[in-house]
Amino acid sequence: MSINVENEYKQVQNDLKDVSDKLKAFAEESQTSIKSHQQLSEETKGKVDQMLTTQGELNARLQAAEQALANNDSGRAGRVLTLGARVAESDEFASKAAALAGGGKGSFSVPVQNAITEADGSAADLIEPTRVPGVVAPPNQRLFIRDLLNWGRTQSNSVEYVRETGFTNSADVVSENPSAGKPESDITFELDSENVATIAHWIHASRQVLSDAGMLQSYIDGRLRYGLKLKEETQLLKGSGVGLNINGLYTQSSQYANPGVVVENDTMIDRLRIAMLQVQLAEYAADGLVLNPIDWTSIELTKDTQGRYIWANPNAVNGPTLWGLPVVATQSLDQSEFLTGAFQMGAQAWDREDATVTISTEDRDNFIKNMVTILCEERVALTVYRPEAFVKGDFVLTSGA
Repeated sequence: MSINVENEYKQVQNDLKDVSDKLKAFAEESQTSIKSHQQLSEETKGKVDQMLTTQGELNARLQAAEQALANNDSGRAGRVLTLGARVAESDEFASKAAALAGGGKGSFSVPVQNAITEADGSAADLIEPTRVPGVVAPPNQRLFIRDLLNWGRTQSNSVEYVRETGFTNSADVVSENPSAGKPESDITFELDSENVATIAHWIHASRQVLSDAGMLQSYIDGRLRYGLKLKEETQLLKGSGVGLNINGLYTQSSQYANPGVVVENDTMIDRLRIAMLQVQLAEYAADGLVLNPIDWTSIELTKDTQGRYIWANPNAVNGPTLWGLPVVATQSLDQSEFLTGAFQMGAQAWDREDATVTISTEDRDNFIKNMVTILCEERVALTVYRPEAFVKGDFVLTSGA
């Protein structure tokens, strides 16, 4: 700040105070004269006029000094005037002071605006933002496929199972002593297996951040676990079975084929019922339906020719069920695709290692960089005992299917 400007500002303030004190003294003297029915002398009036002129000049100098202070080399925002300074510099004070000093009566007001503001030179440093606790996370996709299956545990890197591949049933009615002997049936088997798949991912993080914000570590753990389960659902449903991928339910399912049911004006609801029939003809009972949320919403909004909802009453609370089976609406299945089957009997899933989160400083150069690696992984397998127990298809409808 310039010393000359600062001194000028202080000097003008002192001069203004002296003039104000003298005007106040003349005002009191004029009140005494009025009470004693005396008139002010011409000399006194001249002094008052001179002081008012001086006051106006000092106000102009004060404003110039304030402007210089506002534009000084420190780059600070303009000074916020105090309440007293605003009154002394106001036009109302300048116009009324002479009348009051001359013995008049009355009052005046000075509007004081922005006495305290959010500017850097005022109360800005005292205002703290409101911080919402925690982290606002993006929405998670709801996961359902795991809940449709029976789960077991394995201690190996693969799961083997014996599957019946053929049954020649020769059972028949025979005599008490059949000459040709009793009929012989035949059953054939095959050994099959599925490898345990490892699903994993990791991120880097600063050790100091995790130490100073314990909440952040739990948040990261939760997000990593969710990412793992989201990939698990995709693999269980549509894993390709190629390489390290799980051979998924949809991948191994039988293709939809109407066994001969005549349907007029084929609808999505009709197609799902026929798919359930396919499962039944394979000697299994379907216990679930998997759809894309868009297709499920289309079914819920289906109306008859009179505009009435077929599936449910919008005023009632209806669970996601169709033809008596629970409906799983998941984006892991593409729009227009569907899957139904005997999830409890036709397949089984296996946990080799539950989802775990491990933190290590020994990955690469973590130790010298104060970094940590957070790893989340699990090992699971899926065995589909009977692919014919599952039926997949699409909703590309044709009339008279």
